[in-house]
Amino acid sequence: MLEQLKGLHAQALEELSRIDNPRELELWRVRYLGKKSSLTQILRSLAALPLEERREVGAQANEIKRALESSLEEKGKLLQEALLISPRESQRLDVTLPGRPLPTGRLHPTTQTLKGICDVFQNMGFQVIEGPDVEWDYYNFEALNIPQHHPARDMFATLWIDASMGEKARLLRTHTSPMQIRLMEMERPPIRAIVPGRAYRYEATDATHESMFYQVEGLAVDKGITLADLKGTLFEFCRCIFGEERKVRFRCDYFPFVEPGVEVAIGCLACNGTGCRLCGYSGWLEILGAGMVHPDVLARVDINPKVYSGFAFGLGVERIPMLRYGIDDIRLFYSNDLRFLRQF
Repeated sequence: MLEQLKGLHAQALEELSRIDNPRELELWRVRYLGKKSSLTQILRSLAALPLEERREVGAQANEIKRALESSLEEKGKLLQEALLISPRESQRLDVTLPGRPLPTGRLHPTTQTLKGICDVFQNMGFQVIEGPDVEWDYYNFEALNIPQHHPARDMFATLWIDASMGEKARLLRTHTSPMQIRLMEMERPPIRAIVPGRAYRYEATDATHESMFYQVEGLAVDKGITLADLKGTLFEFCRCIFGEERKVRFRCDYFPFVEPGVEVAIGCLACNGTGCRLCGYSGWLEILGAGMVHPDVLARVDINPKVYSGFAFGLGVERIPMLRYGIDDIRLFYSNDLRFLRQF
């Protein structure tokens, strides 16, 4: 058995000397040091030998096992060093080369549009403020001339948090207009402010509707403000966003919290007013609603409507890049598809 051990040792070392990759080294370890290897079988069979022979063979077998384990460790280190040195020697790795550039991040198209809108109105003297996404029924409806059971509430598919508490009921705001009331409660005229933020509606999503979207609300209150001031402000906004030559149209519309109310439209970006599918062959694209602040709304926040007047407007942020770039599905803005987002 001693001769068998010596022969096994010599054979193992001879095979180990020819190994040149980690995979073969692992196969060698299993073959000579694994649970089913010849050396392990010899160690397990020692119990059948006479006592004196068992001691001699056991000592020799353990010595060979330790020697093989040491040779295995050495060979592993040599192979690891060879893997590190090999690329340098074959000139496949040049450590002086600059690293690969990482992709540059960019602003979301909605954020870019919001920034552009805010810049236009700030240049006209408006301050930018924000309000809470979770709002009281009072601010979202009651104070804006939309009391309980008013037909206009059907315009807003509301996401209620606790709907049974009257004016103290809470909801996810359906528009950014509640900040009109909050702002007029906190400040006295003159007031010029815009309110960018999220609004929420409980409705099925499709190419033109989302349950969460961005709006920008605008408000100006002072002595002597007229509809001409509203028109001048929105004409300037439309031309800054859509171009100097863009046509702008005002038409009468209804909103409970303004009187009179207007709908603002621009000449179709696709057909330049000649008529196409995008504009329903009308030549015009509606972009926002606006009007003069209703006297009852002013009176509710203790601003005398006989002394002060004001205008308000609200626009959907996603609608602007959709018109600008011909995007036909609002859901793309919130799908996190990098193929879409990298275009902006």
